[in-house]
Amino acid sequence: MHKKEKSDYMIQAVSHALDLLETFTEENPEYGITELSKRLKLHKNNIFRLLATLETREFVEQNKVTGNYRLGLKTLELRSNFIRQMSLLPHARPILHSLAHECNETCYVAVLQDLRCVYLDVVETPQVVRIVSRVASRLPAHCTAAGKVQLAYLPPEDLERFFADRKLTGHTPNTIIDPAKLAKHLKDIAAQGYAIDDEELETGVRGVAAPIRNYENRVIGALIISGPAMRFADERIKKELAPMVIKAAGELSAKLGHTGH
Repeated sequence: MHKKEKSDYMIQAVSHALDLLETFTEENPEYGITELSKRLKLHKNNIFRLLATLETREFVEQNKVTGNYRLGLKTLELRSNFIRQMSLLPHARPILHSLAHECNETCYVAVLQDLRCVYLDVVETPQVVRIVSRVASRLPAHCTAAGKVQLAYLPPEDLERFFADRKLTGHTPNTIIDPAKLAKHLKDIAAQGYAIDDEELETGVRGVAAPIRNYENRVIGALIISGPAMRFADERIKKELAPMVIKAAGELSAKLGHTGH
């Protein structure tokens, strides 16, 4: 039986949309519908429909002055996410191993995507009692240590968008759902340099996270130590786990070019 090539499964409309996006370059950042029609050899009506779809999803935008189209914010977000993850993960892996060995708990690296917390990699504890892996999960940022420690360092306009775009949902009795209380809580996190998940997403699970910074001093992710609440007493978090995760996040940040300033 003939095995089909992946190209045999291509969806033409998706292929045309990608061709359109690839037409925009640094040398030619804007195009009108007529020029795109000539370059892609597609009817103007097809170009218009593709642009309308991409504009709705913010992958292109229209210059209100010229009427031409250019790449939108979403393309920049995709590029940033790709660069961040590809540069972050290779450096994070050995530090995750070292941190997990030192604290004997499960350790993660996570980033914010669309203001939700995404867990990218994990090194699990060998202890029998442990939490279920969160890798590839998209969790609410307001009730996880990894999410809160990244929210705490967002630019003011991005944090305003976070509060404007969503209702803070309660997951346990400890979840902070009052925007004013959460805003104050995030300021405290920024001041102390780490965040604690005090059974805010799942009862019986606690964690502590520290921010990962890049060469621009921008927070691009978080390192997290997480586990059963019975092993994460306040005193252990303050004296042992928080210093460990802060130190490890600092080491990872240094590998990404952060100078400590």
